[in-house]
Amino acid sequence: MSDGCCEETHKDSHYSPGYYWLGNDTLKVPLVLHRENRQRLAKSILTSKDKDSIEPNSFVLFQAGKSTTAYDTDHEPLFRQEKFFFWAFGSDMPDCYGVVALDSQENPTSTLFIPRLPAEYATWLGQIHSKEYYKKIFLVDNVEFADEMTAYLKNLNCSTLYTVAGLNTDSHNHTEPLTFKGIEEFKVNTTLAFPYVAECRVFKTPKEIEVLRYSVESTCKSHMQVMRKIRPGMKEYQCESIFLYHAYHDFGCRNVGYTCICAANKNSSVLHYGHAGEPNASTIRDGAMCLYDMGAEYHGYTADVTCSFPANGKFTEDQKIVYNAVLDASQSVIKAMKPGVEWIDMHKLAENRILSGLLAGGILVGSLEELVENKIGSVFFPHGLGHLLGLDTHDVGGYQGDAKPKVNSLRTTRSLIENMFITVEPGCYFIDHLLDQALADPSKARFFNRDVLARFRNFGGVRIEDDVLVTATGCENFSKMVPRTVEEIEAYMKH
Repeated sequence: MSDGCCEETHKDSHYSPGYYWLGNDTLKVPLVLHRENRQRLAKSILTSKDKDSIEPNSFVLFQAGKSTTAYDTDHEPLFRQEKFFFWAFGSDMPDCYGVVALDSQENPTSTLFIPRLPAEYATWLGQIHSKEYYKKIFLVDNVEFADEMTAYLKNLNCSTLYTVAGLNTDSHNHTEPLTFKGIEEFKVNTTLAFPYVAECRVFKTPKEIEVLRYSVESTCKSHMQVMRKIRPGMKEYQCESIFLYHAYHDFGCRNVGYTCICAANKNSSVLHYGHAGEPNASTIRDGAMCLYDMGAEYHGYTADVTCSFPANGKFTEDQKIVYNAVLDASQSVIKAMKPGVEWIDMHKLAENRILSGLLAGGILVGSLEELVENKIGSVFFPHGLGHLLGLDTHDVGGYQGDAKPKVNSLRTTRSLIENMFITVEPGCYFIDHLLDQALADPSKARFFNRDVLARFRNFGGVRIEDDVLVTATGCENFSKMVPRTVEEIEAYMKH
């Protein structure tokens, strides 16, 4: 195959030289985005406190995800790329490797290693492309076969391989072991590179921000289709299917960043509803509160947006009490966000606004100070205010070495810095398990108005989640198009 056919081959594909694009009105993503990420990584290491320890002819090594089959079958599940590798190279191919040479702060040499495909691949899975083809697509300096990686690196007199491997401080899971045939022939450093890559991922570039903006706006418009089409008597999974249809059909988002949560009735008090054991299968009752947490993904970058609303489009007075308490928390936090603000303080602000709303609604008694001191907030708001967002739903880099103790499963403890992208997702839930524990504890039970609380025991919950970029002077809410106030929601759902 001649090198000149690269562009011709991609007239009707998702890749063209230097771009990812699904045609129609979808976003055309310049793959220089990933070259810029490689440049950022090299510069961060070569200007760091560790710069003097970097030997000549050293490389940062990335490993793509592995192709696999389902259990004992030959069925290949839809492949999802390992996100550190994707951040650096932008390729969704399995069984690849990539190295970034630490030879320049501004233009580090990059090499993509691709699998050598058997001839029958062309029969079953499509055209086998040349190395030059991938070089043009992904804007790397070199492309080689993965089974020749050892010889290639030895020919370059590789002194050290810095593997991108470590502990995800959010999930507490380790990255997959990074290995290849012949790795034992090199000096391997397994600790230096990972913190630098993770920290680079915390701060989004202008090109990454535009992809995230597209993912979030696609998500919001798909949520709004659900709000328009929902009717009492439908199944929760029908709302999920409406979202998935519009995210893919209208915006080219084939994947979602996480399992869709379409919780109606009392199910809206289950924080991570929608899993295999609770598969969005209940019938939506008239007047039920719905909590729909779904995020579309485009070119690997995901949104994470939650909308809460009554199934029939009309709030009851009790629903207004809870919803407005959460909305107050959301609006107060977004108004206060700017560089230098501590995220722990934002969580406490949200918790205080929710408690104030529950006091005003008569569900709680006492003073706000007493409620805070006795940790009543975590009974109704048992999760953290938000998390970093990007290639992963719970994106990396939320904790640093000097992180403060967690507060209610807070997923980041950092001060806000420009170009962080973070969710703001206060919630208020009536979870039997937590309420029963609190009512059995005399030090907490005295703050509950049991008669009023009884009206809310089958309420479910409310969560309002927005995706927010920290700017130089404040923040920008990417999901602001979604109807949020009681009046906006009721007016929108009338049509």
